[in-house]
Amino acid sequence: MPFVAATRSLGRAGLFSLAVLRASVPTRDFLAELVREIYKIGARSLPIIAVGGAFVGLVLTLQGYRTLATFGASNSLSTLLGLSLYRELGPVLTGLLFIGRAGSSIAAELGLMRATDQITALGLMGIDPVRKAVAPRFWAAVLTVPLLTAFFCSFAIAASYLEAVHVIGLDAGYFWSALKDNVDFVDDYCVAFLKSAVFGGTAALVAAYVGYHAEPTIEGTSVATTRAVVNASLLMLMLNFVMSALLFQ
Repeated sequence: MPFVAATRSLGRAGLFSLAVLRASVPTRDFLAELVREIYKIGARSLPIIAVGGAFVGLVLTLQGYRTLATFGASNSLSTLLGLSLYRELGPVLTGLLFIGRAGSSIAAELGLMRATDQITALGLMGIDPVRKAVAPRFWAAVLTVPLLTAFFCSFAIAASYLEAVHVIGLDAGYFWSALKDNVDFVDDYCVAFLKSAVFGGTAALVAAYVGYHAEPTIEGTSVATTRAVVNASLLMLMLNFVMSALLFQ
């Protein structure tokens, strides 16, 4: 039955998540693998994050100015931009870009390891495959996605400033002062980073779980990669709604 299968899959995912946490012991080898994964899934994601953030900032500025100018509130453009980015768009869009760029990579790598019996070989050698292949990727995602969100928002605000001040003609001082006065450090910045950490961990866990349990074939790896991106994206959007409802009451 579909309900029984879904419940069984949810239980396996929960046990897999507990196994990842149990395997996260900070030894020298673990930290070395963690640094490599931070570079692979974090530093290599910077170009797409920077480009995506810049264009999101440009679009928000254009559309926001047109809307606010209708009500004579164009000076509130930077406030609208900052609150939209830090509360919702920054963490969500960074998470989605991360899932497409790094989540698919995690699922594909683990799926290929399953297809080529590398995961089985690690177990036969007495090496915990979850500790070796999954836990470093999980913690790398938890640590890097908040930093990627900061880059995303920074590029978006920089692009917005260039368009708003040098193209539209708004006052530069008022742009920065309104942003500074209306964006709160705890309620906006810290919440954005908290959301990003949750989204990064969710994306890594979903991608790792799907790839780790993929069918040991090339087709199974392909299916696992697609499933990881779709499931992680939908779960992240649902978590965003729940966290927004709880944090912004």
